[in-house]
Amino acid sequence: MTEERLATLRAADALFIAELRAAGLYREVGQAFAVLTPIHSVGVMGDGRTYGNVVALRAVTTGDFMTADWTRLPYDLLGRVANRIVNEVPAVNRVVFDITSKPPATIEWE
Repeated sequence: MTEERLATLRAADALFIAELRAAGLYREVGQAFAVLTPIHSVGVMGDGRTYGNVVALRAVTTGDFMTADWTRLPYDLLGRVANRIVNEVPAVNRVVFDITSKPPATIEWE
């Protein structure tokens, strides 16, 4: 982990949480966060090809944190978050949304 990757992750996470708050959904989600994956993705920005980072978004609803279901966020919210992250966070050119429940997955990423 580098300072640059930490700054990228913090910026993406802050945008995700800010948009959840603006939509009035932050308190309805058990846990939400962004993940900076170790994967690079090919993209196009302007007239050029890019090789950028992939950010995964995770939001779950749970009563006990022993089990959890992915939060069904509105598509327009997800689109707005993805657009903001790709346009406002340097070196990110793809955003994905994790829709895996617990189990089989855990809430956190490692």
